[in-house]
Amino acid sequence: MSEITKESIRQNIWTYMEENNISSFPRPVFNRIPNFKGAEQACCKVLLLREFQTAGTVKVNPDKPQQHARFLTLEANKTLLVPTPRLRSGLFNKITPPPNPSKHVLRICSSSEGVKSYSSKVGLNSKVTVDVVIIGSVAVSLNGRRIGKGEGYADMEFAMMATMGAVNSNTPVITTVHDCQVMESIPDELFGEHDVPVDIIVTPTRIIRCETPFPKPTCILWSLLTDEKLNKIPILRILKEMEKSNH
Repeated sequence: MSEITKESIRQNIWTYMEENNISSFPRPVFNRIPNFKGAEQACCKVLLLREFQTAGTVKVNPDKPQQHARFLTLEANKTLLVPTPRLRSGLFNKITPPPNPSKHVLRICSSSEGVKSYSSKVGLNSKVTVDVVIIGSVAVSLNGRRIGKGEGYADMEFAMMATMGAVNSNTPVITTVHDCQVMESIPDELFGEHDVPVDIIVTPTRIIRCETPFPKPTCILWSLLTDEKLNKIPILRILKEMEKSNH
């Protein structure tokens, strides 16, 4: 029996999605948050959630399967925040469509092109409150354990937002995935306190409210970050300085 790791779970899901033709462009899905057939239906189900309906500001990851969630956020006239690609130049960008946009323009705004053309950076010291976080996943368990593609950006973004005061332990985290990405359980020992659990799993066919007993990150765990990571993501150094001056 081979050892179960986050990586073995990822490889199993990616392989299953490719072999069963569940994945959509961009393919192959290996090393990505997989775009899946039915991604738009799953995003449409997010509209049914009271957490989304009452939210003013929604942060959505920039991956392809959550593009429709970005579109629906803009269409509902909510503030849309999208993480800066690989966090190179900041934490997130606010997407601001032009006045009286058509659906076509909103679709452009919700694509990767929109982040380039219709966005402005949100400063680390801006007093922003994020009401809902929507993220992609490679695998999720019924009790809210989440595995991403392995680079740790979603976890890091949440920790950064917590450091800024933009989110707290009650901020709902929603993931949209294909049914085949939902697992009965994932071993607890694979996770640390930096891992973000999810509260609600939305698939093309169902909405699952996780009875998640796991706490969300409240700060950046500096001891886990390599010098390489700190050099790749300059805003981490800025946040570190901010933390020092706040204490």
